[in-house]
Amino acid sequence: MKVALVGCGAIGSVLARAMAEHRVEAELVSVFDLSREKAAGLASLFEKKPALASSLEEVLSSDAELVIEAASVRAARELLIPALRSGRDVLLLSVGALADVEFLRQVEGTAAEHRRKVHIPSGAIGALDALKSAREAELEEVRLVTTKPPSALEGAPYLAQRGISLAGLRERRVVFSGSALEAIAGFPANVNVAVAVSLAGVGVERTKVEIVADPHARRNVHEVFARGSFGELHLRVENLPSPGNPKTSHLAALSAIATLRRLSTPLQVGT
Repeated sequence: MKVALVGCGAIGSVLARAMAEHRVEAELVSVFDLSREKAAGLASLFEKKPALASSLEEVLSSDAELVIEAASVRAARELLIPALRSGRDVLLLSVGALADVEFLRQVEGTAAEHRRKVHIPSGAIGALDALKSAREAELEEVRLVTTKPPSALEGAPYLAQRGISLAGLRERRVVFSGSALEAIAGFPANVNVAVAVSLAGVGVERTKVEIVADPHARRNVHEVFARGSFGELHLRVENLPSPGNPKTSHLAALSAIATLRRLSTPLQVGT
């Protein structure tokens, strides 16, 4: 499978190395990042060098069958619909782009029209299979509690707009409580997982999110609570931060590798 990569940050780098080391059966044919130096650094990992694209348009002129978006919500919004219209599937890492319900509908419509697919990894959370199964009957409530060290949340728009600083925080503090829609707007670098849980369950407006800053936390913790006619679900995942970016979980990058492997192998496991 021929692949193009947009975004050479922490997750993009992990994916590129997995392909370069032949841990997944995929050939990287094009790579793009606003930092050409980063893109060139990843390209140098390969014996057969991928092309260094200078724009998203150039990425879509390659012979890639799958485009991996690992850049940002803004890049995802610019890339998704043109990529689907060009006949490519998309592996979407910045799932926060789909928090906009109108944009989500446009993406779904374009994908259906062009018979393409948008693949969303489980990311830093599990339980998505169970949520997808449970919503086939009735899901009454889905709640996500995310706990991170203050350094992983500092600078988030929600905190900046309210003049909230977490520097010197000495005890656990709930810094946000609201819907997934509000959470992804206020913490775009931190809670893509909230949108993934919402898409698997009851949607971004009904999914409840609580974000906690804990100075004693050494891991990013995500807890999913769900209740419905199936019974109840309680999942807790304690993730180590990504070595390349403390604002994301290492499991998120590993999930992207697992999804890419699933797309390139015949055996499909899970709902």
